[in-house]
Amino acid sequence: MEALLPSSRPMRADARRNREALLAAAREAFLAGEADAHVEEIARRAGVAVGTLYRHFETREALVEEVYRQEVDELCAAPGEFLDRHAPDEALRRFLLLLVEHAAVGKGMAVALESIMATDSPVFDDARTQMAEALDRLLRAGTAAGTVRGGVSGRTVLRALGGICGMHATEGWQDEAVRITAILYDGLRYGADHAG
Repeated sequence: MEALLPSSRPMRADARRNREALLAAAREAFLAGEADAHVEEIARRAGVAVGTLYRHFETREALVEEVYRQEVDELCAAPGEFLDRHAPDEALRRFLLLLVEHAAVGKGMAVALESIMATDSPVFDDARTQMAEALDRLLRAGTAAGTVRGGVSGRTVLRALGGICGMHATEGWQDEAVRITAILYDGLRYGADHAG
């Protein structure tokens, strides 16, 4: 389809609005646990025809993938904002908690995401790489400030968080994950040059 081919031409304003409305409607449905929301229903909520949805997203899986990618992009933009407003160790603490929150969002989208797990989509590998790089940035800043221990990579911290957030979504799991994340954070500060 011509509309799906990369183009140097910028997207028209109305087309961009339609795309954003579709992503917002899909995100809202998936996060509310409506994993089986049909494309027709998503298009209706976005206020567009189903053909418009398919002009932007060739398949339902492509829509799910883009919603998840958007979530990860927003998440991984946070370290820069946190570092602008907080000391590096506090920026790291806030981002760790944001990752726990992201895991909760992921659980809400889990069934929808299953539809792309069987595809060759690189979305999950890309997401892990982005999150590890975001953590690396915060860890480097904390090490340079002397408030976070050196020698720990973002990928290692992400693996630890994966274990924490991989707990079954039983009642209260997120509160427990937050408490365990606080222990992880304390461990990252232990042995730092100037950790208080």
